[in-house]
Amino acid sequence: MGEHGVSKRVKAPNRKVRGAKPESRLAMVRRARKINRELAEVFPYAHPELDFRNPFELLVATVLSAQTTDLRVNQTTPALFAKYPTPEDLAAAVPEEVEELIRPTGFFRAKTRSIMGLAAALRDDFGGEVPGRLEDLVKLPGVGRKTAFVVLGNAFGVPGITVDTHFMRLVRRWKWTEQEDPVKIEAEIAEIFPKSEWTMLSHRVIFHGRRICHARKPACGACPITHLCPSYGEGETDPEKAKKLLKYEMGGFPGQRLDPPPGYPGRPAPPLGAGD
Repeated sequence: MGEHGVSKRVKAPNRKVRGAKPESRLAMVRRARKINRELAEVFPYAHPELDFRNPFELLVATVLSAQTTDLRVNQTTPALFAKYPTPEDLAAAVPEEVEELIRPTGFFRAKTRSIMGLAAALRDDFGGEVPGRLEDLVKLPGVGRKTAFVVLGNAFGVPGITVDTHFMRLVRRWKWTEQEDPVKIEAEIAEIFPKSEWTMLSHRVIFHGRRICHARKPACGACPITHLCPSYGEGETDPEKAKKLLKYEMGGFPGQRLDPPPGYPGRPAPPLGAGD
């Protein structure tokens, strides 16, 4: 295994053959499952990239992560949770004080309404506890299916597929689906993989999207699964140039968590104001 968890050298990609038959459903499923197995070797330490100590912190952090990076959220939440450690505390807060604390995450007024609203709902409707059911979570202010599955999968051990922008981009590049609607994507991917794989599949795909298979310039020449990718060549194919595009621990830089879990091979991110 390589220095940052890459277990094998980049294999030669499959070349598209002119006139070749379209990939069958069975072949696609087999290829998709092989991608998942190989990503498990590349990212054995894949994990949620939000710092949290309990379901409430994960729920709030996930809502705050909209339209910003997990790093910025992780740099912001320590002060927030130190002042408002429970739903009851946050629900009773002065909105302007919450706004000031979460300002670095952007859209801080709308986010303040959401997190104070969900805190009040937890206090009033759920005894101050985060519910462990999808149908309850999605009723909370600012909580959709994506946020709910993050919380269910990582705080309650309930399998779920997290369809964020990285996941959407990669599953379409890999031709697992042609859908553009997140709910339809979720449904199609759920048919390809056993339920037990859903949460870790989400982590692996998102890790790969953040570190290697970027939106604008994928690092194709440094990708360990090019031999399974029908979109090889959309990005930089020169190995040395592609290596320079790698992010976080793959590129030798700090990750997004200030407090990463055991086994993470990269460096912790700096606190707010340090190294920005």
